[in-house]
Amino acid sequence: MKFVLTVALLVSTLSLSGADWPNWRGPNYDGKSAEKIPEDLPAELPVLWRAEVGTGFSSFSVVNGRVFTMGNTSDRDSVWCLDAKTGEVIWQHEYDCELDPLYYEGGPGATPTVESGCVFTLSKKGHALCLDEKTGEVLWSRNLVKDHALKLPEWSFAGSPFIDGERVFLSAGRQGIALSRETGKTLWLHDQETAGYATFVPYPSRKAPQQFLYFSAKSVMGLSPDDGKMLWEHPSKSSRDVNAADPVIVGRGVVISSSSGTERLRLRENGENPEVVWKQHDLKWYFNPGVLLDGHLYSLHGTTHRPTELTCTDVETGETVWSEEGFGSGGLIAAGDHVVVFDLGTLTIFPADPAGFRPVHQQKILEGKCWTAPVLADGVIYCRNAEGGVAAVSLP
Repeated sequence: MKFVLTVALLVSTLSLSGADWPNWRGPNYDGKSAEKIPEDLPAELPVLWRAEVGTGFSSFSVVNGRVFTMGNTSDRDSVWCLDAKTGEVIWQHEYDCELDPLYYEGGPGATPTVESGCVFTLSKKGHALCLDEKTGEVLWSRNLVKDHALKLPEWSFAGSPFIDGERVFLSAGRQGIALSRETGKTLWLHDQETAGYATFVPYPSRKAPQQFLYFSAKSVMGLSPDDGKMLWEHPSKSSRDVNAADPVIVGRGVVISSSSGTERLRLRENGENPEVVWKQHDLKWYFNPGVLLDGHLYSLHGTTHRPTELTCTDVETGETVWSEEGFGSGGLIAAGDHVVVFDLGTLTIFPADPAGFRPVHQQKILEGKCWTAPVLADGVIYCRNAEGGVAAVSLP
């Protein structure tokens, strides 16, 4: 097993493309792509291909010309590997897992993470898998709920795997859990209590992480990657413990948001609990976090129970700079100095400008509920809906 993973690491390191999007929220876990949106966009962008992957809200990872996502059909989860150019199935791995449509369609919410020739996934019911990137062969698998008697959140697990060196961090348990990347063995787990729905975020950066931020069910905390020790904690309660949007790093601090509102926190050098810089209740990230560009946060504000707005927020003051109605509970990413939104089945592209909302492209791509954030990789934007419809849209 060790030999296989070592060889895979060398192959992956040599072949990883700058255009790859290997995990949820992209290479730096901040929702930003290094790719640029062309100045001149046609009235209608071509759809390269469409596919059906089963019910769910998993986003996409794109590595080495392959697209990875998840879905559920007849109470069986599938991890899909599709050809990025054609959408053809390269491999598919299935296993039993409940759809569990509690007030929504159900299905997996986590996104596969691709690293070192392996694909790491987490189901909503605690199935943790490591699959071979090329073949889909199972290298190891765990049932975390069965093995550790973990308590499921009301809507089960949704955080995506985060890889750091030889460790896999998963959003299960109040402080998360760390597994060996090579074997899947549990390295640390501090409790079996309920988790939140967000993914681990490195702080201060992916290149030099000193700690990991974890937005759990009732608080955000800083954790030591070595042993999972809690370095600090800031309480953050939301309705039915729906802390789902990942923290966004801002300088020496972080922005967190849920249905209860938004806070900017300043982390202290001495390890004491963070200082609140500002807090406001008119900005609420229900599912997907915003993106930070030139001192402004662009995000979708609201919940599934009320009208949602596209907003621009001054990150220094927390004040709303502008808001645009007519949006839902979708997701967005940044590409260069533009923001790409996929919501209500419509792809919207606009320049990040605090002066106002000025879309340069809007196009209906899919029907039905669309809560999943889009992905841009190698000039292609990938979108999906709750029923499992996938569309690959080409930029010129």
